[in-house]
Amino acid sequence: MTDNMNEPVSTRNLDQYGSAELPWSRARDILASDSPTADLTFFVATVRPDGRPHSAGVGAIWVDDALYFVGGPGTRRSRNLAVNPACSISVRLPGLDLVLEGDAHRVTDSSTLERVAGVYRDGGWPASVEGDALTAPFTAPSAGPPPWHLYRLTLHTAFGVAGAEPHGATRWDFAH
Repeated sequence: MTDNMNEPVSTRNLDQYGSAELPWSRARDILASDSPTADLTFFVATVRPDGRPHSAGVGAIWVDDALYFVGGPGTRRSRNLAVNPACSISVRLPGLDLVLEGDAHRVTDSSTLERVAGVYRDGGWPASVEGDALTAPFTAPSAGPPPWHLYRLTLHTAFGVAGAEPHGATRWDFAH
């Protein structure tokens, strides 16, 4: 569990049509229930050393109130995160477009690696722990060759725009 993921420290209603502020629980509960079994595509945006943006699709999952994703050590996202952990992750959830902003850091402790690998396996990706990384017989081409580093997002800010009732747009800020 993370201290900053439980509840936002502040929220701001961004809706211009009079809809109420969206509760963080709406986004959090969809992430918890739909990842990794639903067909969700997450996009992680990182910053290259020269300041240019980079974005790539990732298989992210919500485990114990945190978002995790993988990347091979040679991928652009992993090389970018090694220099600058700032990133954003975007996903279209059922009825809610979501952008998560924060810092992603590599996870190397065996208990977290085992826990996250188990959730990936439950969702259909046969991940296992190898040393301080994950491996599996297959993955998305954008992940690079195995083994894959596991990253955990420390959430700073999130934005949600609801395309289904109840509509609305909200910014959530988290302690970090």
